[in-house]
Amino acid sequence: MTITAQDIQQRLERVLPTVQKPGRYVGGEMNQRIKDWDSVQTRVALAFPDIYDIGVPNLGLAIFYESLNDRPDTLAERAYLPWLDMEEAMRRNGIPAYALESKRSLADFDILAITLPYETLYTNSLNLLDLAGIPLESADRDENHPLVIAGGHATYNPEPMARFIDAFAIGEGEEVIHEIVDAHQTWKRSGASRQALLESLASIPGVYVPSLYEVSYHPDGTVERVTPLHPRVPAKVTKRIVPVLPPPPTRFIVPNIDVVHNRVSVEIMRGCTRGCRFCHAGMVNRPVRERPVEQIVSAIRTALQHTGYEEVALLSLSSSDYTKIVDLVDAVSREASENHLVVSLPSLRIESFSVDLMDKLKGVRQGGFTLAPEAATDRMRATINKPIAAEQLLETARAIYQRGYQTIKLYFMIGHPSETLEDVQAIADLCKAVLAEGRRIIGKRANLHAGVSTFVPKPHTPFQWVPCDTVEQIEEKQSLLRRELRGPGLKLNWTDPKETMLEAWLSRGDRRMGEVILRAFRHGAKFDAWQDQNHMDAWYAAFEETGLDPAFYTHRHRSLDEVLPWDHISTAVRKSYLVQEYRNSLTQTLRPDCREQCFACGILPTFADMRRAYPGERWKCPEVRSPRAVRA
Repeated sequence: MTITAQDIQQRLERVLPTVQKPGRYVGGEMNQRIKDWDSVQTRVALAFPDIYDIGVPNLGLAIFYESLNDRPDTLAERAYLPWLDMEEAMRRNGIPAYALESKRSLADFDILAITLPYETLYTNSLNLLDLAGIPLESADRDENHPLVIAGGHATYNPEPMARFIDAFAIGEGEEVIHEIVDAHQTWKRSGASRQALLESLASIPGVYVPSLYEVSYHPDGTVERVTPLHPRVPAKVTKRIVPVLPPPPTRFIVPNIDVVHNRVSVEIMRGCTRGCRFCHAGMVNRPVRERPVEQIVSAIRTALQHTGYEEVALLSLSSSDYTKIVDLVDAVSREASENHLVVSLPSLRIESFSVDLMDKLKGVRQGGFTLAPEAATDRMRATINKPIAAEQLLETARAIYQRGYQTIKLYFMIGHPSETLEDVQAIADLCKAVLAEGRRIIGKRANLHAGVSTFVPKPHTPFQWVPCDTVEQIEEKQSLLRRELRGPGLKLNWTDPKETMLEAWLSRGDRRMGEVILRAFRHGAKFDAWQDQNHMDAWYAAFEETGLDPAFYTHRHRSLDEVLPWDHISTAVRKSYLVQEYRNSLTQTLRPDCREQCFACGILPTFADMRRAYPGERWKCPEVRSPRAVRA
């Protein structure tokens, strides 16, 4: 039986007074876009598979929401996952997952686009489909169901979710989302089969349709090959790169309730040239592209007018590397002074220059100052290619405390390849040394917060072949840090080792992990990113039922000639470059920033085509600018 938007609205009126934070579920926010359902060809539901509080600030959804709604032939609406109490009420009262703007069921849309920035949203995605009444598996959907697509950083290895997603948009989505809409419109007019739509989507660069590929395995469980099942399907799908970053969104949704980030977020540049070997984002987001200062300032000014926000975040992977960072900070600080804004500039290098930049941004001092040394010994820093001397960190810390900041936050990672307990002890020693500098300068007001996450070797990085630490190894290292980092002015945060194992299974899994995900969901797993929603028993039961060994995905060293589950997905970075960087890690060989010297990572062949298409642009990738390339 079809349920109408009016039915959903009436049932919501009964249940909303009974749940926490009903403002999550009503819509009607400032800057929402409502278009006539019958006046457009294509209706897209943009779904973030977690609660409203986390999903509203997501920049990717904001980009697509504004861009798609600017098309006269398309509407885009938003959907988030209800919290446990609301989900129970919805299931009890027959309310399907719906879009906030129209209150229509997600099953009524032409396209359901799910963003997956991290792997622990996989079971939530199944829950969203289930709550919408959409078949969980792609093979069970027909022409009457929405096309289910997904994109985001967690889809660079799409295989664990391959059986549930019709098509993945690999890479940057600003352009490809429109090509998918165009292909859907053409298919809808043709009256062809759903299979024809999938084959059409597979011809779009950057779109991966998993049902058009077959995976075979060796007797030892490793992947033998991934074979296209259609002659026009590419053997390897290469990520989409937006050659010129479009103007950033400015009409941000102003939420009904307090959310994790009530602010204007502007991406000032995309990509990074630092070459940290553990960093998935740094590898897959190449090459570097920057927005002009004038465009950034104009976007901030317009967004403030549309939202009334009082906080601005200038986002990038390495803000200090933005070419005109001083000009940008000067311009933004003037805006901040005139409008009484708080401005944050994350991802700064560990040097006094970064402190000078933050000092220009008046209003930020109410918070702390965040730096990410990642490791604390020269050997480990050379392993991960993050050359920051301890004295450099201490010098920067002195500059921070001298300017009146009271709290420094340091982010480290344990579990790096070849790490020892001595390397972990060095983290504690370095934290204490930084705090001692603060105490010497500002006395007992000085604080040091250490955030210590656990390394997971991610696909498409030089460490994709290495194993994870075991739970026992992680617990031993965390125990050492808890003993050492106690006392006045010290605070330590760490990651639950079980969460690390789950992230490793999901990020490094092959297509067979889909059955594990499905069974874990059936056993109650959801909200896996939430520490208070621990469902590890469900995951272990799922592994046991499927006969798969979780250690196969976490603790096994992979040989360099093994076919990895994600090898048919290309980030345009050569595998030979990743191999060379992995070998450099074994010998603790440092490589400089690739703005200083090009190491031919592989972006050139893909990016050069776009350069020819946009000849007037100034490209930041040294490999494109210079004919000199040191081949890996």
